[in-house]
Order: sequence, then structure tokens, then C-alpha cells
Amino acid sequence: MDAESQKNHLKAYGITYWTLKKELKVKWLLNYRGGSFLLPDTQEIQKECQIRGVSFEVISNAMAESILEEISSPSKNMEAVVLEKAPKIAVYTPNGKQPWDDAVTMVLQYAEIPYETVYDEEVLNDNLLLYDWLHLHHEDFTGQYGKFYGAYRAASWYINEKKSAETLAKKMGFNKVSQSKLAVALKIRDYVVGGGFMFAMCSATDSFDIALSAEGVDICEPMFDGDGSDAGYQNKIDYNKTLAFKDFTLERSPLIYEFSSIDMTRKRNVPRTSDYFTLMEFSAKWDPIPTMLCQNHTALIKGFMGQTTSFTRDEIKPNVLIMGETKINGEAKYIHGIKGKGFFTFYGGHDPEDYQHKVGDSKTELDLHPTSPGYRLILNNVLFPAARKKKQKT
Repeated sequence: MDAESQKNHLKAYGITYWTLKKELKVKWLLNYRGGSFLLPDTQEIQKECQIRGVSFEVISNAMAESILEEISSPSKNMEAVVLEKAPKIAVYTPNGKQPWDDAVTMVLQYAEIPYETVYDEEVLNDNLLLYDWLHLHHEDFTGQYGKFYGAYRAASWYINEKKSAETLAKKMGFNKVSQSKLAVALKIRDYVVGGGFMFAMCSATDSFDIALSAEGVDICEPMFDGDGSDAGYQNKIDYNKTLAFKDFTLERSPLIYEFSSIDMTRKRNVPRTSDYFTLMEFSAKWDPIPTMLCQNHTALIKGFMGQTTSFTRDEIKPNVLIMGETKINGEAKYIHGIKGKGFFTFYGGHDPEDYQHKVGDSKTELDLHPTSPGYRLILNNVLFPAARKKKQKT
């Protein structure tokens, strides 16, 4: 999985997932040649690699033992992690969304990793218990319809989506979309606390935490929910209820395409030619989880924008790990945390291979980006639940 030898990094994850579905174990060689996978040698796996255009090398048992011995050396920042079972994957997304509307569904399809979709009704009916890994499509959990009001309130798609959301909320017994989205956010939080793995990008990151922090507080203006917001609602925000963020200030104006001070989009002054973020280096033997999530063939990854491009560093809770940062302004791009028995990862931006994705832009063709390091980070998270968890010493 290094830069020189692998023709299709993204589909290599699909091969690994496919191997796990065959009930065969895989070793993920952290920090060894870009985070390579050690698979059993079968004709079936070789043929599948050839069909999908994935580069591979056949090595002897003696060579495999030699590699594992090198990795186990205390002087090497490497580790071999056993992947045991293909995780069952759910994507939280409304009906009618095309796969290319979201980077995660796009790369899952490209890598040929199967997933199922769920939305509000399934979440409220506890269907998340059926899944090991959950991705939140670019959702607005605050009930403000993505803050698209300023630019798109007269657009037919905005009017239709608002009407559809209101109809669904009423069907589920809620008076407002903000109330139904809060109920969904609380269910997802409980899924994580109970041991689930949750991944989110772009606006699903900060809007999720904002919804949790505003439980019992009306932060929506009349054009969103038909009545006024609570007076002084900023002072009623409870940061103790969030997963990742603290001390943020909400954006009150419905005309501004922004949720809060968490996002750096409007605050950053980074030229596109200098817009790169750096992956942190962790101890593979002592910190295998962040090491796993940061596996790549390069530590420097080109930046990309979104409604939520990146996160204000001093508004991230101290127990949340920053795994990727834009050094030119110190913003956090890629963060990870633990909640209860589960894990969450937030990744800023919309599409790693579309610098400034706008409404109506054509979809990204991943055939043109088979070695994308930005997309690799998504797939690291997909395989993360497959790793054998070491028992804690008591």
C-alpha cells in the first residue's frame, strides 16, 4: 500500500473487506509500506485482485515471518493488527440521494464494499443495533435545512426537501423537524455509547454536536420552524452534552451559510496552492487506533472545502484526538474520540477530490483518483471495526 507499488489503493480496501467476508483473517501491517495488508495466498484472492486492478505481491511463509518479526521489533514504529470480521455498514441518508452526493457512499461503491441505508424512522426504531459502523450523510441535525435559506430558499429542490422533512417529522409524531432530528441525534449518540463506530463528514459533524448541546432549547428562527427562537439561547447551550466540541458560538442569522464558530470556512485565509493538511504520527504499538485511522502512503494530503471545512482547534474538547491539521493556520481537519464503549471520527470537508464542491457540480469520478490519500482516510475508518480489540489489563 505504499505510493510506488499500489495502482489502486481504494479498491485494495475492497479486496480486504471481500477477504474478511470469506471468513478469512487479514493482518493490517501498520506503518509498513503505507499500511499494507497481509492476506492468505489463494488463487481466488489473486484472481479477484487482478479483476479489480489491485496490485499485490506473493511472498513465501518465511518472508511473511521475517516481515512480522521486523514489525514486532521495539525499535520499529509498526504493528500487525488482526482483522477478523467484515463490519456491517449503514449509511444514514434520505431516500432519493444519489451515491455521488456523498464522498463515503461514493468510495464504498467504488471499493465494492456493501452497505445499507437507514434514515430517521429506522434510527428511531433501533435498527442501528444491526450495524457495526454508521456513516452520517451530509445532514443538518439542527432543523435549519442546512442553512441554505439565504441562497436557495426560492429553489424548487430546497422547497421540496423542506416539505418532505416536515411531512416525515409529523409522520413520526413530532411537531417540528428540529425535534425529530434531535431525537435521531440522541439515538445515534446512544448507539456510539453502546459500542458503535460512527463516522461523519462536513455539516454532519458540527450540526450533530450542536443539536445535542441545544436539547430542550429552540435555536431555530421562524422561517425554519414557524415560531421564534428562545431568547438568549446561546447562554442555554450545554457543552457537556456534545461528543467533540465546546465553547462554540452559534450563528444566529438565517441568511449566513454557517452553523457556528466551530467551522473554519469563513475564518480561514489559506491559498488553494498551500491548502494541505498533515497527518499526525502515533505510536503503532501503544496507540494502534489512531495509527490505524491515519494509515496512508503520504502524510501530507491536499485540503478540500465544504460547508464545514475544518474545526476551530480551541473549540475541540481536550479528550478528543486531533489526527490531521492544516499547519498554515493550526485548524483541525480530522479528529477522533471515544464516547462510552464506542468511537467517533469527524472529517472536515465535502469531497477529498473536489476542492470546492458546489450545489449542482458534476460528480467526482474515482476512476481518475484510485490512489487518493484523502479517500483512504474514509476507508481506514470502514475497516477499523474489523480489528481485534486487545483485552485491557486489569
